[in-house]
Amino acid sequence: MRGADTFTESLFTMRRLEDFVPESHPLRSIRTMANQALVKMDRLFAQMYEADIKGGRPSIAPEKLLRAMLLQVLYSIRSERQLMEQTQYNLLFRWFIGLSMDDTVWVPTVFTKNRERLIKHDAVIEFFNEVLAIAQKKDWLSGEHFSVDGTLIQAWAGHKSFVRKDGSDDDSGDFRGRKRSNETHESKTDPDAKLYRKGKTASELRYMGHTLSDNRHGLVVSALVSTADGHAEREAAKVMLNDARQAAVDPDAEITVGADKGYDAQEFIEACLEMKVTPHVAQNTSGRRSAVPDAIACSPGYAVSQQKRKLIEQGFGWVKTVGRLRQVMVRGLKRVDQMFVLGMAAYNLVRMRSLGQIRPQLR
Repeated sequence: MRGADTFTESLFTMRRLEDFVPESHPLRSIRTMANQALVKMDRLFAQMYEADIKGGRPSIAPEKLLRAMLLQVLYSIRSERQLMEQTQYNLLFRWFIGLSMDDTVWVPTVFTKNRERLIKHDAVIEFFNEVLAIAQKKDWLSGEHFSVDGTLIQAWAGHKSFVRKDGSDDDSGDFRGRKRSNETHESKTDPDAKLYRKGKTASELRYMGHTLSDNRHGLVVSALVSTADGHAEREAAKVMLNDARQAAVDPDAEITVGADKGYDAQEFIEACLEMKVTPHVAQNTSGRRSAVPDAIACSPGYAVSQQKRKLIEQGFGWVKTVGRLRQVMVRGLKRVDQMFVLGMAAYNLVRMRSLGQIRPQLR
């Protein structure tokens, strides 16, 4: 018998949002780990709102704000407006963020302004560090063997915004045949973005993202964004490796780093050795002599590092496709850096969720 096409809505419901989320849903374990990290950030959140303690309307809870930002990365949502729209009717999103079915969803501009407070106080970086602390507690990090690499990130600015710094442009937007460089020109839309090309790619206004990953499971242990230039990768690598050396439990432990041929430079190899980091860098012998000592290149660990370093590309691929960071939709070095770090934190949570499924912790 054919059923009737009717719709009857109950006046009351006795079900919770929790009941609508399947027990095996991936967001359950991700939310648990995210909440563990957010609990550790309570002191930072208190300091962020200390100036407003005397009065005023309550802002968006920073914990809910960060969970919403995570959703935007995990579900490739292109804008805050679309995120708020989907949160309005998506029960899964409401549950993950911490909104009840009756709670009013925030206005997109209010959400964006509150996000700026998190960026100002480096809350995203602190969240990234707390997620790493969870991985460390579960013994998913070696703390000794790393890989380093960089990737280009297209800025949210166009060629027509790239004009002379002295304001003497008279080309009316037609820049064909004209010589332009970062020394004489800058973008009016995003002054921090630099005109840069790598290999056979076209020159674009770009930033450069850098990560240091742990070789045990490919988790990203350090991430930052810099302006794009020919030395940025090696300079950022030295900063991240120095942090890794400082964070090492055993100050005398051997630390290794795998990298591609772009890091085969004398000054970088010497800097690594000075930090007591063994540079397992791919040798560049194309018309030149490699700066990597043959004794290191012939060691058994060198081949392992060269194989493991390819794991770092998975993070770049994920954050550019799923995280929608192939071209950022924010402007300014600090904002781009925070969004890149947030993307890598989300990537780590996804990998950690998988590791938890494959390697359950014994109790």
